[in-house]
Amino acid sequence: MHYTPANNRYQEMEYRRSGNSGIKLSAISLGLWQNFGHVNDFENSRKLIQTAFDSGITHFDLANNYGPPPGSAEENFGKILQTDFKGLRDEMIISSKAGYTMWDGPYGDWGSKKYLVSSLDQSLKRMNLDYVDIFYHHRPDPETPLEETMATLNLLVQQGKALYVGISNYKTPEAKRAIDLLKQMGTPCLIHQPKYSMFERWVEESLLDLLTEEQVGCIPFSPLAQGLLTDKYLHGIPQDSRAASGSISLHESDITSDKIEKIKALNEIALHRNQKLAQMAVSWLLQKPQVTSVLIGASKVSQIQDAVNAVKNQQFTREELQQIENILAK
Repeated sequence: MHYTPANNRYQEMEYRRSGNSGIKLSAISLGLWQNFGHVNDFENSRKLIQTAFDSGITHFDLANNYGPPPGSAEENFGKILQTDFKGLRDEMIISSKAGYTMWDGPYGDWGSKKYLVSSLDQSLKRMNLDYVDIFYHHRPDPETPLEETMATLNLLVQQGKALYVGISNYKTPEAKRAIDLLKQMGTPCLIHQPKYSMFERWVEESLLDLLTEEQVGCIPFSPLAQGLLTDKYLHGIPQDSRAASGSISLHESDITSDKIEKIKALNEIALHRNQKLAQMAVSWLLQKPQVTSVLIGASKVSQIQDAVNAVKNQQFTREELQQIENILAK
């Protein structure tokens, strides 16, 4: 069926500038980590991307190894671009990353120039693109000199294969070095993508201060703590949940009775705000001044719609914020 984008798609979404750059990102971004691989229903993947775009989401976040199998999310996204989004490429921010294992042998992982250049070339072929808007180094490499990795990001911009560059999963000291190196090379770091949610707050120790000081954007991933910050686990672990299915990202052991009590208490605050817990978790991140966009995953259209609606309710009273802090501190 032919897809025609909604005419009002830019009217409801908020767009936020990423650091000290010319780029604004939609307050919600869609990540294709799961649910977009060859093992998934292609038509559902297509509908998710259409719904996101119709809702004003302009940023679609991928990586070389997303699937499963690795690479298949980019392949499917490339097909959807060709069938549904011809003529709309200039209205989209498309990102990819490299840094985790992608192929066998010594050149298919981490942060060498060999790996990063080869990986982005492969990603562009899979998506049938001339360039990505943002290319990230996906995680720090303990063996490759950071100078080599950052110089490669700079090279890829010079070659026109990426417009901007970012880093992901970098702790504060290595993020500072990476940002400084990129600045010296004339290709400033656009954005940092850390894991950040109510249940994962390491970025608040010093990373957010660094990003503010250096005028670098922040796009948290896993804002719902792999589904913990939803109503799914209010009454224990459902049989069809990620935790019960042997997922590599969430284990039954992660869901303690203490954690469930916190989820229930947070849910009560969300209900008083006329929100679902998942919406409040997104809103809580959006009210942080350092946050440019919140990166969500989705397997259902309703999950995208919930996140988009969270943008409309990101004001918290001082009492609500203190109540949340008290719950999380227990």
